[in-house]
Amino acid sequence: MADPSSYRPAPGTIPVEPGVYRFRDATGRVIYVGKAKSLRSRLNSYFADITALHPRTRQMVTSAASVEWTIVTTEVEALQLEYNWIKEFDPRFNVRYRDDKSYPSLAVTLNEEFPRLQVMRGPKKAGVRYFGPYAHAWAIRETLDLLLRVFPARTCSNGVFKRAGQIGRPCLLGYIGKCSAPCVGRVDAAEHRAIVNDFCDFMAGKTDTMIRRLERQMAEASANLEFERAARLRDDLGALRRSMEKQAVVLTDGTDADVVAFATDELSAAVQVFHVRGGRVRGQRGWVVDSTGALEDEASIGELVEQFALQFYGQEDALVPREVLVPELPEDHEALAELLSERRGSRVSLRVPQRGDKRALMQTVERNAEQAFLQYKLRRASDLTARSQALAELQEALGMPDAPLRIECFDISHVQGTNVVASMVVFEDGLARKSEYRRFAMRESGGDVDWIAEVVRRRFARYLAETAEPADGSVSNGVAPLTPLSEDGRPRKFAYPPNLLVVDGGAPQVAAAQNVLVDLGITDVTLVGLAKRLEEVWVPDEDYPVILPRASEALYLLQRVRDEAHRFAITFHRQKRSKSMIESELIGIAGLGPSRRKALLARFGSLRKLRAASADEIAQVPGIGPELAQRVAETLAAGAADREPAVNMATGEVLS
Repeated sequence: MADPSSYRPAPGTIPVEPGVYRFRDATGRVIYVGKAKSLRSRLNSYFADITALHPRTRQMVTSAASVEWTIVTTEVEALQLEYNWIKEFDPRFNVRYRDDKSYPSLAVTLNEEFPRLQVMRGPKKAGVRYFGPYAHAWAIRETLDLLLRVFPARTCSNGVFKRAGQIGRPCLLGYIGKCSAPCVGRVDAAEHRAIVNDFCDFMAGKTDTMIRRLERQMAEASANLEFERAARLRDDLGALRRSMEKQAVVLTDGTDADVVAFATDELSAAVQVFHVRGGRVRGQRGWVVDSTGALEDEASIGELVEQFALQFYGQEDALVPREVLVPELPEDHEALAELLSERRGSRVSLRVPQRGDKRALMQTVERNAEQAFLQYKLRRASDLTARSQALAELQEALGMPDAPLRIECFDISHVQGTNVVASMVVFEDGLARKSEYRRFAMRESGGDVDWIAEVVRRRFARYLAETAEPADGSVSNGVAPLTPLSEDGRPRKFAYPPNLLVVDGGAPQVAAAQNVLVDLGITDVTLVGLAKRLEEVWVPDEDYPVILPRASEALYLLQRVRDEAHRFAITFHRQKRSKSMIESELIGIAGLGPSRRKALLARFGSLRKLRAASADEIAQVPGIGPELAQRVAETLAAGAADREPAVNMATGEVLS
């Protein structure tokens, strides 16, 4: 790790003009590229107190071994040179927008005698008009399938087109009216190009003109008693309107714009782009900033906007729209707008929408960015590095001698003290081990604290029994001892203790679980409670909780463990409640004993499904004849009519 002062330029040698600078490591590789209005002011900030720098910037300057710069005349030149160098050197500390997908567009080959409509990826070609990009190729084909009825243009390849002309028969689309069949001369080149031009006008947003024209033609056909033609035009109108519904109008003025939004935290950022063409959303793209990228100090959204615009619109096949709507303008937005205008060949507006439809669309894109960022965070759960970091952070925060490679979490579920159940979920190496999950039906009455104590006692009493080997066969902790291994040689289900025990709750639940562990003589298990309200981590015999950073991998792992325990408990509780409700409804029906009630429960699973079943369906259950099935159906129907639905007052959930 290098000391930045070892390669700091001598005072006064850094120019004050605008320019672009490069940091290199000891091997001469460029690791960061930046630009500045004043090179002296910007570079001096890197060599100030290193402890005051952002962690990512601190890592960059300590990884570098030298710095160099190039003076330019204007900010636009600085932007252009910065982009070229980022593209050339691919510095690992620059923000990078990586996308592993090639997004398709709807292409119209206007450079051919008989233009073709097709899905096209890759670099843009001269003489081809593009609509999109779309998120999926199937979205293009779905749109084409609707529009070919109205605009029967050619979609076949050159080989198919040529072969159809040679044999004098069109393809299937020509027979069903979704192609005008220029290959066999049904229309000439001029007529076919007119069809293609109408299609392009419609895709470009001139929908009202097309709709009015078809409505006028339909009225004329009807007035002339050409009812078949009028019906065909009516169906064409329906196809156009369905296509328009799939691409909802979001900007009424027919604007061509890209709407960009970000979702960020301390370590990474997600960007979403909606491509609006002719007032309609034609496509959507998204990225997550490479987590190894360094954002200069506390990077603002404006800086992210600048980096995104340079990289996204700097690509060879990038289409620069007339307007770019962003959540925040970068510091040198005028220079950036000028650079984009040069790329487009006409003026480009870079601005923040303040009100109206464009502001509403920006909010929609922001919500999409937040959702994409959430999905990105969820994918971290399967990342080995993130899991290892979470376990290391937990070990350090809780003062554990080893990393918590096995975590068990307990949660309680009930409705006003009835059908009380508990769940135990297991995470090993940061991943759910579902084969180790266990569920408990609570035996004792009381509250959450009592039930937590009961389930912890039952779990660890079984652990002691399964790992003990008393010679006299005595009973320990109320549970008869078992051999450590089952008959097939595998460890029994409670034979492994956790490194970390998590209970859902605060200080009272932790104290109850701690008392049980002390009674049982368990001293090598770390115990914590995770309180939902503020996500506080409570430890035994402490007046104040441990507060983990909100963005830490450790808190993220604890939340996932707690939420999984809650989900598993709720699932078991609903199953148990449904079974008990079926039992209570069926008791008293003549001829329906325990075995037949069990058969009904196994067949239908819930009271709702059993009530919805007919007598014939009930009679299909083994052991239940037509007469008994009829009695069951009538009893359930009468009970449903008389019984008001029970409601959980806490959640509003209907319990019937």
